[in-house]
Amino acid sequence: MTVFFIGAGPGDPELITVKGQRLVRSCPVILYAGSLVPPAVLEGHRAHKVVDTAPLTLDEIVALLEDAYAQGFDVARVHSGDPSLYGAIGEQIRRLRMLGIPYEVVPGVTATAACAAALGSELTLPGISQTLILTRYATKTSMPEGEQLGDLARHKATLAIHLGVRHIARIVEELLPHYGEDCPVAVIYRASWPDEERVTGTLADIAQKVQATDIERTALILVGRVLAAEGFADSTLYGAQKRQD
Repeated sequence: MTVFFIGAGPGDPELITVKGQRLVRSCPVILYAGSLVPPAVLEGHRAHKVVDTAPLTLDEIVALLEDAYAQGFDVARVHSGDPSLYGAIGEQIRRLRMLGIPYEVVPGVTATAACAAALGSELTLPGISQTLILTRYATKTSMPEGEQLGDLARHKATLAIHLGVRHIARIVEELLPHYGEDCPVAVIYRASWPDEERVTGTLADIAQKVQATDIERTALILVGRVLAAEGFADSTLYGAQKRQD
Protein backbone atom coordinates (compact mmCIF):
# COMPACT_ATOMS: atom_id res chain seq x y z
CA MET A 1 0.00 0.00 0.00
CA THR A 2 1.28 3.47 -0.88
CA VAL A 3 -0.03 7.01 -0.47
CA PHE A 4 0.66 8.88 -3.72
CA PHE A 5 0.83 12.67 -3.37
CA ILE A 6 -0.15 13.66 -6.90
CA GLY A 7 0.23 17.08 -8.47
CA ALA A 8 -2.94 17.63 -10.49
CA GLY A 9 -1.52 20.68 -12.25
CA PRO A 10 -2.94 24.21 -12.26
CA GLY A 11 -6.51 23.37 -13.27
CA ASP A 12 -6.75 22.19 -16.85
CA PRO A 13 -7.41 18.44 -16.45
CA GLU A 14 -5.14 17.72 -19.42
CA LEU A 15 -2.16 19.17 -17.59
CA ILE A 16 -1.89 16.35 -15.08
CA THR A 17 1.03 14.03 -15.84
CA VAL A 18 0.49 10.65 -17.46
CA LYS A 19 1.67 8.96 -14.25
CA GLY A 20 -0.62 11.08 -12.11
CA GLN A 21 -3.62 10.32 -14.30
CA ARG A 22 -2.84 6.60 -14.26
CA LEU A 23 -2.73 6.57 -10.48
CA VAL A 24 -5.94 8.59 -10.14
CA ARG A 25 -7.69 6.07 -12.37
CA SER A 26 -6.29 3.00 -10.63
CA CYS A 27 -6.15 3.77 -6.89
CA PRO A 28 -9.11 2.42 -4.90
CA VAL A 29 -9.11 5.48 -2.60
CA ILE A 30 -8.91 9.13 -3.69
CA LEU A 31 -8.51 12.10 -1.36
CA TYR A 32 -8.49 15.39 -3.25
CA ALA A 33 -8.34 19.09 -2.42
CA GLY A 34 -11.74 19.97 -3.81
CA SER A 35 -11.40 23.73 -3.49
CA LEU A 36 -8.47 23.75 -5.93
CA VAL A 37 -8.69 20.51 -7.93
CA PRO A 38 -11.50 20.44 -10.54
CA PRO A 39 -13.70 17.30 -10.63
CA ALA A 40 -12.67 16.71 -14.25
CA VAL A 41 -9.22 15.65 -13.01
CA LEU A 42 -10.87 12.60 -11.42
CA GLU A 43 -12.73 11.49 -14.55
CA GLY A 44 -12.29 7.81 -15.36
CA HIS A 45 -11.49 6.78 -11.80
CA ARG A 46 -12.61 3.41 -10.42
CA ALA A 47 -12.15 4.24 -6.75
CA HIS A 48 -14.69 2.95 -4.27
CA LYS A 49 -14.00 5.88 -1.94
CA VAL A 50 -13.58 9.53 -3.04
CA VAL A 51 -13.28 12.26 -0.41
CA ASP A 52 -13.06 16.02 -0.81
CA THR A 53 -10.61 17.01 1.93
CA ALA A 54 -11.21 20.77 1.69
CA PRO A 55 -13.36 20.85 4.86
CA LEU A 56 -11.26 18.34 6.81
CA THR A 57 -8.57 18.88 9.44
CA LEU A 58 -5.12 17.31 9.26
CA ASP A 59 -6.10 14.74 11.89
CA GLU A 60 -9.18 13.75 9.89
CA ILE A 61 -7.15 13.38 6.69
CA VAL A 62 -4.51 11.25 8.43
CA ALA A 63 -7.24 9.07 9.91
CA LEU A 64 -8.50 8.35 6.38
CA LEU A 65 -4.96 7.46 5.27
CA GLU A 66 -4.54 5.16 8.26
CA ASP A 67 -7.81 3.44 7.46
CA ALA A 68 -6.74 2.86 3.84
CA TYR A 69 -3.39 1.52 5.03
CA ALA A 70 -5.11 -0.93 7.39
CA GLN A 71 -7.13 -2.26 4.47
CA GLY A 72 -4.18 -2.38 2.07
CA PHE A 73 -5.59 0.22 -0.33
CA ASP A 74 -3.38 2.55 -2.37
CA VAL A 75 -4.40 6.20 -2.03
CA ALA A 76 -4.31 8.95 -4.65
CA ARG A 77 -3.83 12.08 -2.52
CA VAL A 78 -4.47 14.74 -5.15
CA HIS A 79 -3.19 18.29 -4.68
CA SER A 80 -3.27 21.25 -7.05
CA GLY A 81 -0.23 22.38 -9.02
CA ASP A 82 2.93 20.68 -7.83
CA PRO A 83 2.50 19.31 -4.30
CA SER A 84 6.02 20.34 -3.27
CA LEU A 85 5.12 24.05 -3.59
CA TYR A 86 2.69 25.37 -0.97
CA GLY A 87 0.98 21.99 -1.06
CA ALA A 88 1.00 21.39 2.72
CA ILE A 89 2.26 17.85 2.15
CA GLY A 90 5.13 18.19 4.63
CA GLU A 91 2.88 17.87 7.66
CA GLN A 92 1.11 14.87 6.13
CA ILE A 93 4.41 13.20 5.27
CA ARG A 94 5.67 13.66 8.84
CA ARG A 95 2.60 11.84 10.13
CA LEU A 96 2.99 9.04 7.58
CA ARG A 97 6.62 8.53 8.58
CA MET A 98 5.63 8.29 12.23
CA LEU A 99 3.00 5.70 11.33
CA GLY A 100 5.29 3.75 9.00
CA ILE A 101 3.00 4.28 6.00
CA PRO A 102 4.80 4.30 2.60
CA TYR A 103 4.35 7.32 0.35
CA GLU A 104 5.52 8.70 -2.98
CA VAL A 105 5.37 12.19 -4.48
CA VAL A 106 4.31 12.57 -8.12
CA PRO A 107 5.20 16.07 -9.39
CA GLY A 108 2.81 18.27 -11.32
CA VAL A 109 2.74 21.35 -13.53
CA THR A 110 3.13 24.45 -11.36
CA ALA A 111 0.88 27.50 -11.39
CA THR A 112 3.95 29.54 -12.38
CA ALA A 113 4.48 27.42 -15.48
CA ALA A 114 0.80 27.70 -16.38
CA CYS A 115 0.91 31.49 -16.02
CA ALA A 116 3.98 31.78 -18.21
CA ALA A 117 2.23 29.64 -20.82
CA ALA A 118 -0.89 31.80 -20.65
CA LEU A 119 1.22 34.88 -21.29
CA GLY A 120 3.31 33.20 -23.98
CA SER A 121 6.41 34.26 -22.07
CA GLU A 122 9.79 32.84 -21.14
CA LEU A 123 10.67 33.62 -17.54
CA THR A 124 14.44 33.57 -18.09
CA LEU A 125 16.13 35.57 -20.83
CA PRO A 126 19.85 36.12 -21.59
CA GLY A 127 21.12 39.35 -20.10
CA ILE A 128 17.79 40.11 -18.43
CA SER A 129 17.14 37.45 -15.80
CA GLN A 130 18.50 33.96 -15.40
CA THR A 131 16.86 33.52 -12.03
CA LEU A 132 13.26 32.84 -11.06
CA ILE A 133 12.20 33.32 -7.44
CA LEU A 134 8.99 31.66 -6.27
CA THR A 135 7.72 33.15 -3.04
CA ARG A 136 4.60 34.17 -1.17
CA TYR A 137 3.53 37.41 0.46
CA ALA A 138 3.73 37.39 4.24
CA THR A 139 0.43 38.08 6.00
CA LYS A 140 -0.72 35.63 8.69
CA THR A 141 2.40 33.48 8.38
CA SER A 142 5.68 35.36 8.80
CA MET A 143 8.58 34.89 6.41
CA PRO A 144 12.00 33.61 7.53
CA GLU A 145 14.75 36.18 8.02
CA GLY A 146 16.15 37.36 4.71
CA GLU A 147 13.08 36.28 2.72
CA GLN A 148 10.99 39.42 3.01
CA LEU A 149 9.84 40.64 -0.40
CA GLY A 150 12.19 43.61 -0.28
CA ASP A 151 15.14 41.28 0.37
CA LEU A 152 14.26 39.13 -2.63
CA ALA A 153 13.56 42.13 -4.86
CA ARG A 154 17.16 43.32 -4.51
CA HIS A 155 18.14 40.52 -6.89
CA LYS A 156 15.92 42.02 -9.62
CA ALA A 157 15.19 38.48 -10.76
CA THR A 158 11.87 37.35 -12.16
CA LEU A 159 9.41 37.02 -9.28
CA ALA A 160 6.44 34.69 -8.99
CA ILE A 161 4.43 35.78 -5.95
CA HIS A 162 1.77 33.49 -4.51
CA LEU A 163 -1.03 34.41 -2.09
CA GLY A 164 -0.60 38.14 -2.44
CA VAL A 165 -3.15 39.57 -4.82
CA ARG A 166 -5.25 41.05 -2.00
CA HIS A 167 -2.18 43.05 -0.98
CA ILE A 168 -1.14 44.16 -4.46
CA ALA A 169 -0.74 47.84 -3.44
CA ARG A 170 1.64 46.95 -0.61
CA ILE A 171 3.56 44.58 -2.87
CA VAL A 172 4.02 47.35 -5.44
CA GLU A 173 5.38 49.68 -2.75
CA GLU A 174 8.01 47.12 -1.76
CA LEU A 175 9.06 46.36 -5.35
CA LEU A 176 9.18 49.89 -6.79
CA PRO A 177 12.60 50.86 -5.36
CA HIS A 178 14.20 47.81 -6.95
CA TYR A 179 12.36 47.30 -10.27
CA GLY A 180 11.17 50.81 -11.19
CA GLU A 181 7.73 52.01 -12.23
CA ASP A 182 8.04 50.75 -15.80
CA CYS A 183 8.72 47.12 -14.83
CA PRO A 184 6.13 44.78 -16.40
CA VAL A 185 3.72 42.92 -14.12
CA ALA A 186 1.08 40.28 -14.83
CA VAL A 187 -1.62 38.98 -12.52
CA ILE A 188 -3.18 35.71 -13.64
CA TYR A 189 -6.32 34.44 -11.96
CA ARG A 190 -7.00 30.69 -12.09
CA ALA A 191 -4.46 29.97 -14.82
CA SER A 192 -5.61 27.26 -17.27
CA TRP A 193 -9.16 27.16 -15.84
CA PRO A 194 -12.11 28.06 -18.14
CA ASP A 195 -12.59 31.33 -16.21
CA GLU A 196 -8.92 32.33 -16.37
CA GLU A 197 -8.40 36.08 -16.23
CA ARG A 198 -5.26 38.09 -16.89
CA VAL A 199 -4.38 41.63 -15.89
CA THR A 200 -1.15 43.10 -17.28
CA GLY A 201 0.56 46.41 -16.72
CA THR A 202 3.53 47.89 -14.92
CA LEU A 203 4.34 48.60 -11.31
CA ALA A 204 2.98 52.08 -11.96
CA ASP A 205 -0.57 50.96 -12.74
CA ILE A 206 -1.06 47.27 -11.88
CA ALA A 207 -2.56 47.90 -8.43
CA GLN A 208 -5.29 50.13 -9.84
CA LYS A 209 -6.02 47.66 -12.64
CA VAL A 210 -6.35 44.71 -10.27
CA GLN A 211 -8.47 46.65 -7.79
CA ALA A 212 -10.90 47.40 -10.62
CA THR A 213 -11.57 43.65 -10.98
CA ASP A 214 -13.12 41.06 -8.69
CA ILE A 215 -9.84 39.16 -8.30
CA GLU A 216 -9.19 38.54 -4.61
CA ARG A 217 -7.60 35.09 -4.46
CA THR A 218 -6.31 32.14 -6.54
CA ALA A 219 -4.06 34.45 -8.53
CA LEU A 220 -0.32 34.57 -9.17
CA ILE A 221 1.68 37.77 -9.59
CA LEU A 222 4.59 37.70 -12.06
CA VAL A 223 7.09 40.56 -12.00
CA GLY A 224 10.11 41.10 -14.22
CA ARG A 225 11.63 42.61 -17.34
CA VAL A 226 11.32 39.25 -19.08
CA LEU A 227 7.59 39.92 -19.52
CA ALA A 228 8.43 42.57 -22.15
CA ALA A 229 10.55 40.37 -24.38
CA GLU A 230 10.95 42.69 -27.38
CA GLY A 231 14.44 43.91 -28.18
CA PHE A 232 16.33 41.41 -26.07
CA ALA A 233 19.31 39.43 -27.32
CA ASP A 234 18.83 35.90 -28.65
CA SER A 235 20.21 33.00 -26.66
CA THR A 236 23.26 31.11 -27.88
CA LEU A 237 21.37 27.81 -27.91
CA TYR A 238 20.34 28.08 -31.56
CA GLY A 239 22.89 30.66 -32.70
CA ALA A 240 25.11 30.38 -35.78
CA GLN A 241 28.12 29.69 -33.55
CA LYS A 242 26.50 26.39 -32.69
CA ARG A 243 27.27 25.00 -36.18
CA GLN A 244 30.89 26.07 -35.93
CA ASP A 245 31.24 24.27 -32.60
